Amino acid sequence: MLTQEQQIFEQIKKASHILITFKKTWNGDAVASALALFLFLKKLNKNVDVAAEKFNLDRLYAFLPGFAEIKHSLDNLRKFIISLDLTNTKVSQIKYKQEENKLNFIITPQGGSFSQADISSGASGFKYDLIIVVGTSDLESLGKIYDLDSEFFYQTPIINLDHNAANEAFGQINFTELTAVSTTEIIFSLFESYSRDLIDEDIATCLLTGMITATKSFKTNNVTPRSLLTASQLMTLGGRREEIVNQLYRSKSLNVLKLWGRVLARLSSSLDNKLVWSTLSASDFLKTNAAEKDLTDVIDELIVSIPQAKVIAIIYENETPEKTTSLLLYAINNIDALGLIKEFAPSGGKGLAQAIIKAPIAEAEKTVITAIEDKLSKLPL
Repeated sequence: MLTQEQQIFEQIKKASHILITFKKTWNGDAVASALALFLFLKKLNKNVDVAAEKFNLDRLYAFLPGFAEIKHSLDNLRKFIISLDLTNTKVSQIKYKQEENKLNFIITPQGGSFSQADISSGASGFKYDLIIVVGTSDLESLGKIYDLDSEFFYQTPIINLDHNAANEAFGQINFTELTAVSTTEIIFSLFESYSRDLIDEDIATCLLTGMITATKSFKTNNVTPRSLLTASQLMTLGGRREEIVNQLYRSKSLNVLKLWGRVLARLSSSLDNKLVWSTLSASDFLKTNAAEKDLTDVIDELIVSIPQAKVIAIIYENETPEKTTSLLLYAINNIDALGLIKEFAPSGGKGLAQAIIKAPIAEAEKTVITAIEDKLSKLPL
């Protein structure tokens, strides 16, 4: 009987065109996993693409090898075919002409004529014959990549690679390891089972990036001896740790650091620090010359600094006449961030959700925190 690793590479071997994809709320582990796979499969001379929904923080990972290859939509997924039965006569000439919203094909027969019964239409098979989904708990988390072409995902074999306990095992092959600190750690073991010699410096850098981002540079409490050994092996293979750390953690502007200070100054907590939140006014962004995109880094710092926190919320004021307030909510793996704020019509994913509250910031803070506290108090934290 084949092992899971062998089954995965058997599927890869048979595939003629492979799609690698990951969740719409990008994180370093998912992006790095996808790019490591992309580079590895290219070495196997496979025809492969990477696609994920556009994300406003994606440039954070632009230093990764292969980043420019990531597409944001599944173009030309199927071809539309118009068929003409040539049993009674052959074709002499074909022309086409576009008129407003119509494309007319002008077909001249060699002799005789064509009838409407000779014409048929249909769609070709899908462009890809294998999908590899990395670091994603469920297909809905793929966002538009899935929503716009859900039939494709139901009709095409899926390999599902993840380390998250919330993964819904939606693939035909589900290679999930809950003891791994990152999906890239799992992918490293997968590559090793096939050929360690194919792991070059770029692939090692992608894999090491996933591990570093998933553990906040090995500061989280889920770091294991195995993960440290894997990281050491990746550095031996050429993983550029200094470049990764510089790009992710040593390139913060003074403006961003000032914004962090304002978040920390207004930090509040409840439920024995399991819920932590802070607020920002519109003037905080103006005075620090920082932007909304900088808030994810703040959340990362809070995760590391307050390990007992299960949910972290940043509530911030919008500079609009309507007096609306934005919410950015992070939750650990076994808590659904979307479910905690479902009454506010959130977007995003289970780990990181966003919402707009139609109320001034003080009112919004009270409403949001009360709602989250009520739901969290009913969970086994």
